[in-house]
Amino acid sequence: MTVLTNRQAAARSPQVEAPRSIGMIVKAYIALTKPRIIELLLITTLPVMFLAAGGLPPLWTSVAVMVFGTLSAGSANALNCYVDRDIDQKMRRTRRRPLARHQVSPRGALIFGIVLGILSTAGLWVTTNGLAALLSLGAILFYVLVYSMILKRRTAQNIVWGGIAGCMPVMIGWAGITERLDWAPLVLFGVVFFWTPPHTWTLAMRYKEDYAAAKVPMLPVVATERRVIMESIAYTWATVLCSLALWPVAGTTLFYPVVAAVLGVMCLWEVHRLLGRLNAGKTGVDLRPMRFFHWSNAYLALLFLTVAIDPLLA
Repeated sequence: MTVLTNRQAAARSPQVEAPRSIGMIVKAYIALTKPRIIELLLITTLPVMFLAAGGLPPLWTSVAVMVFGTLSAGSANALNCYVDRDIDQKMRRTRRRPLARHQVSPRGALIFGIVLGILSTAGLWVTTNGLAALLSLGAILFYVLVYSMILKRRTAQNIVWGGIAGCMPVMIGWAGITERLDWAPLVLFGVVFFWTPPHTWTLAMRYKEDYAAAKVPMLPVVATERRVIMESIAYTWATVLCSLALWPVAGTTLFYPVVAAVLGVMCLWEVHRLLGRLNAGKTGVDLRPMRFFHWSNAYLALLFLTVAIDPLLA
């Protein structure tokens, strides 16, 4: 009976278990790239190409920037997972990541991230231009070496300066079309730069215990809720004002500043509601910080959609 059972198991294994294991491995490597974060980065890349082209950008260039930009972001995220594999195991929000669950080996993640980085840099260099390729490589190195390895575990200002890497897709998209930089992408760089801290801090307010357990000094871990909210308000005001600066700098139609102003008012309303709930005696999850987190995602997506539409109306 035992022999028959073993034979049955051996017969089933190649047909059922092997394909499932390969699928799980592929899925795990894809998860290393953090696809949801990549989506957010691409939302800021494509619209800038419309603005740079003054309308519809060249199809081949757009596809190349989006494809190799995806590989670039995937490289940075995979290498970040490699660096953060120890603290990811301690945080409820990240403990299901592939390295934390031992679905991928650290060596495999490191090689995967490096290969993606090489492919993305070479691909942008060949299909677009050297400036776009160098900006992409710089974003990877900054995110991994400066943010992940230095800032994240040492200072509460980690996301303020580490967020620079997340601003680079704006510059890459512009450079991919024009082969140079200008004031317009710098303004949009500023929008993403000022937007990143309050967006991340409200998420960190929700998962404060996670960051504390991992000994990551995010601002909500080391500061009072009032300070976090007040700084979030200040950065949100800076985001909205910076977004309006694109009108005179890029010479947009009236469509852009009107929509940007409406979106800005709604975003400011939501962040000030956080302060209102705090003043009313709410604290912790009762502050509902994730409301602002989700709205800030929508704000950035809609703002950059407006950036893409405006040149089509000129």
